[in-house]
Amino acid sequence: MEVQETRVQTDRVLTIPNILSMARLVGVPVFLWLILRPEFGGPKSDGWALLVLMLSGISDYLDGKLARRWNQISSLGRLLDPAADRLYILSTLVGLTWREILPLWLTAVLLARELVLLVMVGILRRHGYPPPQVNFLGKAATFNLMYAFPLLLLSDGSGWIASLAAIFGWAFAGWGTTLYWWAGILYVVQVRRLVRADAMAD
Repeated sequence: MEVQETRVQTDRVLTIPNILSMARLVGVPVFLWLILRPEFGGPKSDGWALLVLMLSGISDYLDGKLARRWNQISSLGRLLDPAADRLYILSTLVGLTWREILPLWLTAVLLARELVLLVMVGILRRHGYPPPQVNFLGKAATFNLMYAFPLLLLSDGSGWIASLAAIFGWAFAGWGTTLYWWAGILYVVQVRRLVRADAMAD
């Protein structure tokens, strides 16, 4: 089911929620650089990478909560928030796969879902519809993956903390991947219904 937002939207750009989303976007290349430093002869900076990822998760929670509480929901925010989510997921997939922390098959499964959604967005645009809004299931999937990735990064070490991080990291990764595809299937069903309704209207 789609999240139906009944609050009034604003056309303002410089709102606190939008600034938080913009800051998250700026953090994407910083995070990717930190996580890939060891692959290019630099020192390991996983602690800093984890900090950036943690701050991203906090700002992701705050931008939506503040937008609703302060009536600062905006068209720009509806674009920035999911864009930041997807870019963090993509950059984390690239970094963890490059460092062989994530297996290539899991990266392929998650990227395939993004490809399906991209096709659905193209179909919607052809029929004059905007991109689908973020639903609760999609948000839950993103939160699971955002918990999984730092834990899996933390598991790239030795000792009991790394072992514990691996257990919980893979648990969150499994749930996140399942929910990610479930949300994607719901998007496909929604797009199919809209296209059918258009065909019947014609």
